Amino acid sequence: MTLTDTYTFSNGEKIPVVGFGTWQTPDGDVAESSVIEAIKAGYRHIDTAAAYGNEESVGRGIAKSGVARDELFVTTKLWNKVTTYDEAVAAIDESIAKLGLDYLDLYIIHWPNPAPIRETIGFEKRNADVWRAMEEAVEAGKIKSIGVSNFHPYHLDALLKTAKIKPVINQIYVNPSDQQEELVAYNKAHDILTEAYSPLGTGNVLDLPTLVEIAAKHGKSSAQVALKWSLQKGYLPLPKSVTPARIVQNADLFDFELSADEITAIDGLHGAAKLANNPDEVGF
Repeated sequence: MTLTDTYTFSNGEKIPVVGFGTWQTPDGDVAESSVIEAIKAGYRHIDTAAAYGNEESVGRGIAKSGVARDELFVTTKLWNKVTTYDEAVAAIDESIAKLGLDYLDLYIIHWPNPAPIRETIGFEKRNADVWRAMEEAVEAGKIKSIGVSNFHPYHLDALLKTAKIKPVINQIYVNPSDQQEELVAYNKAHDILTEAYSPLGTGNVLDLPTLVEIAAKHGKSSAQVALKWSLQKGYLPLPKSVTPARIVQNADLFDFELSADEITAIDGLHGAAKLANNPDEVGF
């Protein structure tokens, strides 16, 4: 396996096995330069979101990378304030324009149950309505694949009742400290790829002694071990950094393997650091 190897979605489209995340990457020169550095380091999969506020800078980095568009895989996401079909149509076009692209490889509903609609239309109607806009964008050639993020099984069950195109991916908080086993099993049973955001637990897992010890055995960093664990589980990790050396290091995952015993030891870290937010209780 290499950085440009791919998983195949249920719709036949392919996605590189590691993505470059841009959550909390400041808009402007920092986002632009980090994307350029990531592509230079070999990443071909870039992940952003409307809510990150950096789509234009990410787009500039993509444009300045010198790599052909058809060699790159670009994801962005629909934010929580978008609650109707018409708003979703506009949001899709806005993201494409900000990124400076002709199409998106993947477009994702960022959260399943936004605070603004909990006491009004409810998540079932909101998600069905915005999903219809996303499906039409696929049919129009604006988007190649559509998926979700932070959805639990009951959110997905509701969406699947009305969806004509089923989600190809569920981007969730997965790392050694929160493995969301039930959700991962649901994704697998429904041929939905599990994409791991915050695969390093926003840094909270890096000092866990188990990871540090395993990393020392392999001459690797604990970050590399956590990312390799994610890959060997069949997940798609999205490491994020703005530091060139770490951007390179986070991609250097393919010259070692974790043993079955090491995987088991890492599996035992569930709950050792931060857990995922409940999507029905987040305040946004």
